[in-house]
Amino acid sequence: MISLRRYCCRNSCMLKNLNNKLFCEHPFHQDLSNLKSMDAHSYSLNPINSTLRPIHYLTEPHFDIVPKVASNGFLGIYKRFSLHKFYSSPSRSFRRRENKRLESSRKPTLNEAQFQRSVSQLLPRFTPEELCDVITKQDDPLVCLELFNWASQQSRFKHDVNSYHITIKKLGVAKMYEEMDDIVNQVLAISHMGSEALFNSIIYFFTEARKLTRAVNIFKHMKNSRNMDCRPSVRTYNILFTAFLSRGCNTYINHMYMETIRCLFRQMVNDGIEPDIYTLNSMIKGYVLSLHVNDALRVFHQMGVVYNCLPNTFSYDYLIHGLCAQGRTNNAKQLCNEMKTKGFIPSSKSYNSLVNALALSGEIEEAVKYLWEMIEKRRSTEFITYKTVLDEMCRQGQVGQAMKLLKEFQEKDILSGHAYRKLRYVLEDDYGDSVSHTRLR
Repeated sequence: MISLRRYCCRNSCMLKNLNNKLFCEHPFHQDLSNLKSMDAHSYSLNPINSTLRPIHYLTEPHFDIVPKVASNGFLGIYKRFSLHKFYSSPSRSFRRRENKRLESSRKPTLNEAQFQRSVSQLLPRFTPEELCDVITKQDDPLVCLELFNWASQQSRFKHDVNSYHITIKKLGVAKMYEEMDDIVNQVLAISHMGSEALFNSIIYFFTEARKLTRAVNIFKHMKNSRNMDCRPSVRTYNILFTAFLSRGCNTYINHMYMETIRCLFRQMVNDGIEPDIYTLNSMIKGYVLSLHVNDALRVFHQMGVVYNCLPNTFSYDYLIHGLCAQGRTNNAKQLCNEMKTKGFIPSSKSYNSLVNALALSGEIEEAVKYLWEMIEKRRSTEFITYKTVLDEMCRQGQVGQAMKLLKEFQEKDILSGHAYRKLRYVLEDDYGDSVSHTRLR
């Protein structure tokens, strides 16, 4: 109280004596004088204990008023801002990750009755084939796993490739990757156990689980196996190619993984494995995604000469999209025309890429021609394609033709009412005076 008197006198504040208590008329000092009369649960005078507050108090944004004696002997008030109001509710990504953790932590319970019914279907001395039949008919993956483990404990019974394979497939489809990994380790522990189909399934489910390192280790195990039935095939490589190509949509990431795909492809050819159309299309797609379009063209031209495969519609679509992304519209048009002469119809992605690239390069007439061709072929046109063509027409001073084309799209029910209004508003915002003058004429 002495400190309050001294502080108020220094600041020319009026002190009053009410009920033998000092009272300052200054509102800021009233907060200080009322601080001691507050409930201990509402404010804590000790900053160390300031976290011990009621739950309802923590949910309200506020400032903590903490009295503190300064070095000059005067009593000051410091406001400590509570940051918890910014973190009162977790973010959406945090809740999503938390829900995934909770789902993974929930272990399914075994259906004992269903398990006993499955066991009753087996003879006293059942064979691996009979066990595979029972597991195949079973829909519950946990019952399948329990059947597999129960059979492993039976005397005079040994699993074969088929029983391992069907169990791994059941667990992989159910995304029970941890349990599947245990059975895979059992397979790897037996040197003579395995087949190409079994290891292909293992690699596939590991890639689905985003365990690429584990999948590559299985691939190495196949290459080093003395059992010729376990050696990798073209399907093994295709599974790995698909996994590496789906790792990301970033050009740098695709470039890094493309080096691995290139090494795998070279190793595949050196081992005498003939690539199929899926393999070559994967190479073309990988080169296009990593912006190595010339390498993609090299593979494309080698398809009918070096390899016994002819290009299909996917081969052309990947290349047209890659050439348009680099602004090489002449090469893209040549491939598009060659594609049509062979009876293939370009995909929606190829048409949209070609129309956008032609419009951005200033070839408006060609862009409009391919746009009408795309509509006739019943390929879906993206909104950005319409906007790009109309915008480039207006940039070149063809505002009247752009509005006429937009009106034609509406009359032929090519555009929905919402898309038509949105495109019209965009043109009016960007080229308001020209559009208004055109509409008045």
